[in-house]
Amino acid sequence: MDSEGNWRPTAPEYMPAVEPHWQTIRPFFLDSSAQFITQRPTTFSTDKSSAFMQLADEVYEAGRKLTPEQKRIADFWDCNPFAVQFEGHMSIGLKKISPGGHWIGITGHACYKAGLNFKNTLLLHTLIALTLHDAFICCWDEKYRSRMIRPITVIRETIEPTWNSFLQTPPFPEYTCGHCTIFAACAEALTSVFGDNFAYTDTSETEFGIKSRSYASFRDAAIENENARFFGGIHFYYCCILSNDMGRKVGYLVVDRLQMKKK
Repeated sequence: MDSEGNWRPTAPEYMPAVEPHWQTIRPFFLDSSAQFITQRPTTFSTDKSSAFMQLADEVYEAGRKLTPEQKRIADFWDCNPFAVQFEGHMSIGLKKISPGGHWIGITGHACYKAGLNFKNTLLLHTLIALTLHDAFICCWDEKYRSRMIRPITVIRETIEPTWNSFLQTPPFPEYTCGHCTIFAACAEALTSVFGDNFAYTDTSETEFGIKSRSYASFRDAAIENENARFFGGIHFYYCCILSNDMGRKVGYLVVDRLQMKKK
């Protein structure tokens, strides 16, 4: 891949890449970190007529026209445990729930609504923790294989120098999307237990001043998150779609290995 298309630290903090060796951790269910390698990312190019720049334009235009509801969706699924805000010469770390913590919270809501006893509640929290573990390994394996540049870098260098994504871009490569991968995997794991018509209200973000949202199923929540990462301006849309698909494969594998398929 052209080095111009490789990831570089992003505004505002320009932090070094996080967890570049995460894929070396031993998985619980995957045969290897590369078991579900997805298609290669779109070839980098600054040619205005190229497929890559069309993707960048898509992110740029969407960010300029976000509706209030799209902003709410992006903010709800931000799950950035350490965003940085500058006040003069001082940098301030802003805390939110982590992506994995969000799905642990969803699991707790589901167990409570279903009236599960302590034993089964503990079992499902363990299931989601293990699913998160392997989904992160799968995603990070690709992130540091492709080392794809982030939309904010491309847009600032080729379209608008002062452009900002609605959400703060996290400090690691663009492809694939961590949120989409782990959320889709967890959605499949919980769907295997509760079914695909398990409606619930997610209050995981209320302690951070973000209103709760309601969903008809776990898969619906994962799809909304897929859109949220694009609305936030931190991923190309095709990346969100392919990452969601990769996450579902991880979820299917976990469920199959544990023989937890809902009859």
